[in-house]
Amino acid sequence: MVMRHGKSDWDAESSDDHSRPLNTRGKQSAERMGVVLRELGLIPELVVSSTALRARSTAELARISGGWDSRLVLDEDLYGASVRETLAVAAHHGGSASRIMLVGHQPTWGMVIAHLTGSHAEMRTATVADIEVHAESWDDVGQSRGALVSLLQARTFMHGTE
Repeated sequence: MVMRHGKSDWDAESSDDHSRPLNTRGKQSAERMGVVLRELGLIPELVVSSTALRARSTAELARISGGWDSRLVLDEDLYGASVRETLAVAAHHGGSASRIMLVGHQPTWGMVIAHLTGSHAEMRTATVADIEVHAESWDDVGQSRGALVSLLQARTFMHGTE
């Protein structure tokens, strides 16, 4: 699974892109998606997030609001990562987990989905793409062909709050 961070606060007085926080809508979307994923039975065993504040906050809010007992790992390699680097992060952390979620950024997430599935996906803020890949191990995911099982856009579940 890949999740794009929630809407960030461009007006915040952050010193750089890495430390830009979520805005109110971004926080609400992250929380809502945590609940939606729980309700759909799509709770990841492991969540690996970019260290950027907006991605880390999205991952934390989704886990807490969804009541997930998933372990959260922060990996600085997801910030500004290429497709190859993203798949290497998944391989490094995936271990024996059958479902992991990577939380990070566009345009990488769209490129990862295209690489793994051949599909184009509109990865708006707080969107989650559930990708099914049949591989022997996480090391093999990059060479395997998968399918985009679902694309869950936060605004679909916000009930008029966006």
